[in-house]
Amino acid sequence: MSKEPVERFPTDGALPDLDDIRSAAARIAKFIGRGALVKSHALSRGGAGGADIRLKLETLQPTGAFKVRGALNAVLQLSRTELDAGVVCASTGNHGRAVAYAAAEVGTRAVVCLSRLVPQNKIDAITGLGGEVRIVGRGQDDAQREVLRLTREEGLTEIPPFDHRDVIAGQGTVGLEIVEDWPDVDTVVVPLSGGGLVSGVAIAAKALKPKVRVVAVCMARGAAMAASLKAGHPVDVDEVPTLADSLGGGIGLENRYTFTAARRWVDDVVLLSEHEIAAAMAHLMLAEGLVVEGAGAVPVGALLAGRVKDARRVALVISGRNVDSETVRAVLSGALEPGEAS
Repeated sequence: MSKEPVERFPTDGALPDLDDIRSAAARIAKFIGRGALVKSHALSRGGAGGADIRLKLETLQPTGAFKVRGALNAVLQLSRTELDAGVVCASTGNHGRAVAYAAAEVGTRAVVCLSRLVPQNKIDAITGLGGEVRIVGRGQDDAQREVLRLTREEGLTEIPPFDHRDVIAGQGTVGLEIVEDWPDVDTVVVPLSGGGLVSGVAIAAKALKPKVRVVAVCMARGAAMAASLKAGHPVDVDEVPTLADSLGGGIGLENRYTFTAARRWVDDVVLLSEHEIAAAMAHLMLAEGLVVEGAGAVPVGALLAGRVKDARRVALVISGRNVDSETVRAVLSGALEPGEAS
C-alpha cells in the first residue's frame, strides 16, 4: 500500500563517491578476499556476435554473500565507545550474518533482529558466529522496531542493512572490482532489494566507466524498491514468501540514500516470477556447479529470460550461496517452495 511521499532526498554530497568506495576497499581488504570474476561458458555465446558472460562470485566470501563488505566497512569505522556497547541490525539473514562476522573480528557484541520469515539455516549461521538472534514478527518492519528499541534502551549502534553511507561504500567495492578486473564490461546485472548493493555498484562502475549499464533484478512478489521507483517515492509493500527471500523487506519510507541512488543510476529494473528464479537456481547448480540462493541467482534468471537487452560483455553479480537443503531439493525436483509460483 502506497503512502505519502517523503520529501527528504539527500544531495549528491551525502551519497558515497568513488573515493569512499576505494577507501572501503583498502579498509576491508585484510578481512575478505577479492571476489572472483569468472567466465560462464554455458551462458556465453560464441562467434562474432556472441556474448561474454562472467559471474562475480560473492558466494566465495567468508559469510557466503556480499553483505560482509558493507558490514565490515561500517563496523571498522566505529569508535571504541560504540564498539564497547555493541552493534545491532535488522536482517533477512545475510546482513545479520555479515554483522555477526564483523563484530567477531573486532571483538564486540552483535544482536541480529529477524522476522519469522527468515529460514532456519540463516538463523543457525548467525548464532554460529556468536551473534544473538531476536525473532520478532512477520516482516522487516517488526524486526526494525526491535532494533530501534535496543538502540534506545541498551545503547547499541545500528548497522543498517542498506541505507547507510558506509554500508553502500562497502558494497560498492563489488562494482569497483568488476570494472578494474574487466574494463571492457558493458553491462552489470545486480540483485535488487533495499538498494545498498546496486547503489554502490552503480556509483563505482559509472564513475570508472560512465557508459556502463546497470540492470537491477528482483522477484515480482514484494519488490519494494521496484514499486518505489515506479511510484516516484518510497512506498510500503506486502512482504510475502519467495525463493528470493534475501530480497524481501521494505526500503523505508524515510529512505535517505538508496532510493535516490537507484533512481539516478539504475538503467533498468527486471522482475522475475518464482518459476524464473527457480530456473536460474537450477541452471547454476546443474550447468555451473554452483549452489546459489534465489536472491543470488536472479541476475542469471534475467539473462535466461531474455530481459538483459543489447549487452555483449555482461557481469552477473551472484550475490550469495546461503540456501537451505530443502529448497535446493525442491528446485531440482521442480516442486517450487515456498508459496505458489507467480
